[in-house]
Amino acid sequence: MSTMTASLNLSRDLSRDAGRASQGSPVATTAAGNRLLASLPESDLRHLAALFDSVTVEVGDVLYEPGQPIDYIYFPGDCLISLLAVAEGRMTLEVGAVGREGVLGASVALGHDLAQVRAVVQRSGTASRLSRASFCAEFVQLDSLQRLLYRYTDTLLAQAIQIAVCSRFHVLEARLARSLLITRDRLQSEKFHLTHEFLAHTLGVRRVGVTKAASALQQQKLISYSRGNIEILDSAGLEAVSCRCYALVKDAGSSGMANVFV
Repeated sequence: MSTMTASLNLSRDLSRDAGRASQGSPVATTAAGNRLLASLPESDLRHLAALFDSVTVEVGDVLYEPGQPIDYIYFPGDCLISLLAVAEGRMTLEVGAVGREGVLGASVALGHDLAQVRAVVQRSGTASRLSRASFCAEFVQLDSLQRLLYRYTDTLLAQAIQIAVCSRFHVLEARLARSLLITRDRLQSEKFHLTHEFLAHTLGVRRVGVTKAASALQQQKLISYSRGNIEILDSAGLEAVSCRCYALVKDAGSSGMANVFV
């Protein structure tokens, strides 16, 4: 992927949440940045917060490659990470995404030391990260962390299965609509930036296919799309064009996350 780099820039401070974190408190700041961590008991979160590094990730950064060791586990704050299945080293298909509701790399707790997908930053931002050794040690000790990650992993798997089914059986225009709606939900914004190249990697098609599908949606006045800048103009209309997989993925995520954060 020509636009993707493997660099990571260390951030000097943890990300500042929009008014919820008390200034100077690493526990409050970390919790505000990631929902999964925020749902831990405060004593467990305080213990984990002392072990975190804070990093800033940029669009296109590759955090994992299939078959490569997982060195760090990431808890996103305001960034969004796309999970891409890779075939023959070049063909890709998005099978999930991880934002502030989740964690990247939790499979190491199940004995998977090597990455199974390519993890690429879709939206720049901050994340809290923990070394593999530290994460595995804490996972064994903290029952609260175990419960959260088992539930979260199950939810992520359910969404990946539905996306795979969608990619096999539904037309590109509907799949693009589904992908844009899910991105909107993750970012909680009608406006975001996605290049044709990134969407092609995400949907497992050539760029010309993305161009045609995006043009069709734009002609229907459902979206505006210029130089990678996307705005959803008609959410209801876009949902009507999307296949039913959008609702299924959304419902699976909502119900799954409801079970995670209890």
